[in-house]
Amino acid sequence: MRYIVYFILLLFISLSPRHGYGQGKEPIIMAMMGLSHGHSSWIFNREDLGDLKISGIYEPDVELAKQFQERYGLEEKIFYTDPEKMLDEVKPKAVLAFGSIQEHLQVVEWAAPRGIHVMVEKPLSAFLDQAIRMKELAEEHQIFLLTNYETSWYPSTEKTRQLLLDEESFGPIRKAVFHHGHRGPKEIGVGPEFLEWLIDPVKNGGGALIDFGCYGANIMTYLMKGEKPLSVTAITQTYKPDVYSQVDDEATIILQYPEAQAILQASWNWPFDRKDMEVYGSKGYVISKDRSNMSWRKEGDKSKTAFEAEASALGVYTDPFTYFVDVINDKATIEPFSWYSLENNMIVVEILDAARESARLGETVFLQP
Repeated sequence: MRYIVYFILLLFISLSPRHGYGQGKEPIIMAMMGLSHGHSSWIFNREDLGDLKISGIYEPDVELAKQFQERYGLEEKIFYTDPEKMLDEVKPKAVLAFGSIQEHLQVVEWAAPRGIHVMVEKPLSAFLDQAIRMKELAEEHQIFLLTNYETSWYPSTEKTRQLLLDEESFGPIRKAVFHHGHRGPKEIGVGPEFLEWLIDPVKNGGGALIDFGCYGANIMTYLMKGEKPLSVTAITQTYKPDVYSQVDDEATIILQYPEAQAILQASWNWPFDRKDMEVYGSKGYVISKDRSNMSWRKEGDKSKTAFEAEASALGVYTDPFTYFVDVINDKATIEPFSWYSLENNMIVVEILDAARESARLGETVFLQP
């Protein structure tokens, strides 16, 4: 009898509906606001997960929309050139902003009053006044407003944070150096619709300073548990004015804290792609070479320890859209000042805004407490 009951139970489980991220869960209906960002194709390469469904796409560039429709075999009816009509007809639970950074505010202005959650590509905004308005709308209408960074899904980023929580072994943070960037957007061959706004001082807010300065600011803010720097000093240059005539392609940003310093090196001139960092405590250091390869050394060690961080062992989401779905479904929490959080990314925008002003004036900019 016991075996018969066991067999019936197994049969019941095998016939139960599965949607890729939990039994009985319907995929969350999402919409896309823009397709011009070079990362917009990510969402169409994960349909097998079944946790979300793209039911509407707003893209005013009809030719670009057609390219995506043909490339991914999408239905013509899900494409719209009227954003508000799309939101009202599709009624998505959440939207993904894949247009220019300048458009992020408009997306929130459309979505928030309708109670629609928003995830934007980094950074939250390039201008502080726009970020403040976005925050006001998100809080007023009680929506999630997340910012997605590639480094948020690096196991090495989370492992660095966890190690440095052990101040007994590493001491408090004294210095951090972040290297982010590549050879340049044109040099690596981004699409023309992406390049058009990446090199626009309004649509992107700047060049390498905005594009890659945001990574170090985001990570440092979490490592510092939400502490804002006292001041921001930045130097920007344009080594390739024939390519980037209106924006910088090289930036160095120095963040001064009461007891620490961070150096953000953002560049469209690296000889190869870089997303690595060094964080030094008073008793040791942690160096991340890439998304998983790391080393550290503590006081008393004769040599450094090499380590390969694994996402599964650290509980790291390797897919930002899975994280977004889980946040909406109350299966994941947004830790205070964590990578995706609104409070972290408000500080990031304040840093970027001050860095751009510092470079323009040629002097240090002090932040408000």
